Amino acid sequence: MTQASAHATIAAYYAAFNAGDAAGMLACVTDDVEHRVNEGGIRRGRALFAEFCAHMGVSYREELRDIEIFTNTAGTRAAAEFVVHGTYLKTDPGLPTAQGQTYILPAGSFFDLQNGKISRITTFYNLNDWIKQVSA
Repeated sequence: MTQASAHATIAAYYAAFNAGDAAGMLACVTDDVEHRVNEGGIRRGRALFAEFCAHMGVSYREELRDIEIFTNTAGTRAAAEFVVHGTYLKTDPGLPTAQGQTYILPAGSFFDLQNGKISRITTFYNLNDWIKQVSA
């Protein structure tokens, strides 16, 4: 994989995210993708990642803006920094009650890539900042 193709894969993944296109996101990942969410567990495999995407689609409406993508020269690792502009639609267990609150949250992700697809996604954001925003 080249640096340019790694960049294109990550850009396609985020374009699908912003379009609310879970199938497009799934097309960018390997069958055995490892998904590590901020302060959460590890999901392994496309099926569990698809479940996560479906859950996110009903609980949150998010758009990522100011996306900056960084790749290594081998095209095997990448990172992205962005700002999440979201609306909290449906209460997630253990989190504040959803009432259509909006939030703006800086975040970032790290990726491993294999054979033109994403094999690992690790996402970070400040959960306490998000809780404060949706609790105000």
